[in-house]
Amino acid sequence: MAGFGGLDLVTGLQAQLDYFRDRVEELERENKRLLFRLSKCQCSEVDVQSPTDACIGFQGGFKESKGDEIRNIENLEAVLGCLSDNFTASSNNSVRNGHMAITGFGEKLMLMNSETGEEPAHTAYQHENAKHNLCLQKIHHPARRYVALKIMYFGQRFYGFASEAQMDPTIESEIFKALERTKLMVGTKESSGYSRCGRTDKGVSSSGQVISLYLRSNLKDAGGNTVNQMSTLEQKCEIDYVRVLNRVLPGDIRVVGWCPVPTDFHSRFSCLSREYRYLFWKGNLDILAMKQAAGKFIGEYDFRNFCKMDAANVNNYRRKITFFDISLSKKRYADDELWAMTVRGSAFLWHQVRCMVAVLFMIGQGLESPDVINALLDTIKTPRKPQYNMAPEAPLILRFCEFENLEFICSPDASRALHEHLKSEVQRYILQAAIFDEALNCLLTPGTHESLQFGVKGKGHIPLLLRVTEPSYEERRNKLCLKATCKRH
Repeated sequence: MAGFGGLDLVTGLQAQLDYFRDRVEELERENKRLLFRLSKCQCSEVDVQSPTDACIGFQGGFKESKGDEIRNIENLEAVLGCLSDNFTASSNNSVRNGHMAITGFGEKLMLMNSETGEEPAHTAYQHENAKHNLCLQKIHHPARRYVALKIMYFGQRFYGFASEAQMDPTIESEIFKALERTKLMVGTKESSGYSRCGRTDKGVSSSGQVISLYLRSNLKDAGGNTVNQMSTLEQKCEIDYVRVLNRVLPGDIRVVGWCPVPTDFHSRFSCLSREYRYLFWKGNLDILAMKQAAGKFIGEYDFRNFCKMDAANVNNYRRKITFFDISLSKKRYADDELWAMTVRGSAFLWHQVRCMVAVLFMIGQGLESPDVINALLDTIKTPRKPQYNMAPEAPLILRFCEFENLEFICSPDASRALHEHLKSEVQRYILQAAIFDEALNCLLTPGTHESLQFGVKGKGHIPLLLRVTEPSYEERRNKLCLKATCKRH
């Protein structure tokens, strides 16, 4: 029986020896393949000792595994030599002698390993598995870098930017689907250091939203934290985040640039200013009166009468407006002109821009005096916001987010593809507009374009300062405190 047991052991060890020899050959082929890839990569100089460290983060694991395989083969060859001698002797002796031969082999092996400092050969296969798992851990924790992405989106079909509202689709949810599909995510959203600059509402678009998070990188040791610190070779060797993401994002969301940022960067709190643009048709609006009123917004004021108040989370309603302009665009239709309001500030309250635009429209229609802006900004005289409807969300665009030392990168290929995509979308919408215009021409008669303009002056309008008002901030806070007290009791 001992003879058969020894034969099984020899067969098993021979199989392991063959396995390790195959692994060495496989790793040598892999080394050659990686060296060939490195010869095509211009991201760094070739290091003879570690030829693929520059572009591939797994070389260390391959080198270590190869050395282990060779040592394991040497151990196993020694084991087989010892075992062959003992097994030959045991085959001519009794069962007891055969058992002793195997035991003697074990003692020999232990002595050999104690002298050489190597681990016992019977654990070599277990340790190979452990090292293999370590290599897998390296592979599953790839190189990463903290980056900012500049996002463009058209918000008509989305329930806002943020995904916390549990309504789909949102721009944010689509972005994370694309990140997961392209395997650019490192870990989860919660562990990725994610932040966003603005939280636009349902239907609002943007040409300059900014988010930041950790993404997978081609570079083991990503150097620069800004574009100026990155070498040209480093930029070429890094993943083309714009091109990769735009291939899988829906057509109404596009990444327009990326930039390496330091780990203390935060898309919201590092932002210096934000700029919004609101498009509108002039109709019969008094642009001069609107410009006069818009100038009153410039400066730092309490804008609680120009927002949707969130007393539970916001206690400071002072915001600084640095720029407000109303200008003519190049678009015209049916003797009407397209205009734009552009407002810039350090930060904005919930629905603040749409509320300011709504009051300016009332002034443009002659329903309110420009002086109503002064009255609404004076929260001592007007502590409670009059009830009025906000301006529609569709014409509003988050146009620009300003940061210090942030310069976004877009490769020539990605830029070309982006331009072609947007050009195609513009042509598609112009064609669709032409179809509607054709239908309109079949219905309208001369003089009926007035129906496209704002309503008749003064019809049914109640002055803002005479309207029913909403609860003040203090009243809202007292109500929240009362609710909290009732819950405790």
